[in-house]
Amino acid sequence: LPENFFQKMDVHVHVPEGAVPKDGPSAGIALTTAIVSALSRIPVKKDVAMTGEVTLRGRVLEIGGLKEKVLAAHRAGVKTIIAPENNKKDLEDIPEFVQKDLNFVFVKHMDDVLHMALTRMPAPKRMKSLPFTPSPALA
Repeated sequence: LPENFFQKMDVHVHVPEGAVPKDGPSAGIALTTAIVSALSRIPVKKDVAMTGEVTLRGRVLEIGGLKEKVLAAHRAGVKTIIAPENNKKDLEDIPEFVQKDLNFVFVKHMDDVLHMALTRMPAPKRMKSLPFTPSPALA
């Protein structure tokens, strides 16, 4: 992306009330991953499902209803589930035969989500080197 991309472009996500039924912020990491994928043109892995709330600083927060989401993903043939670290305790509610078929990845931050969800990570932006001028104390 150009260095000034976000100075010229805003990203707005609108999920209308009449669309797919939804309740709560649990699609946050999925929406964020989709935006990063679209802007970077790096695909999301096909066998991954994810759920979690994301803060403005990128922290991934606990969600409700993990069991139901995991069961639906399992029925759809998903192999990897990305979920908030604080939802690890909810594994006890998920049938063992379902757990055996899935790879669970518990995350704390969006960086962790992107590492697991994208087919590759975006190349880091190279910083322009600034000339080094020693301070008077070092001279």
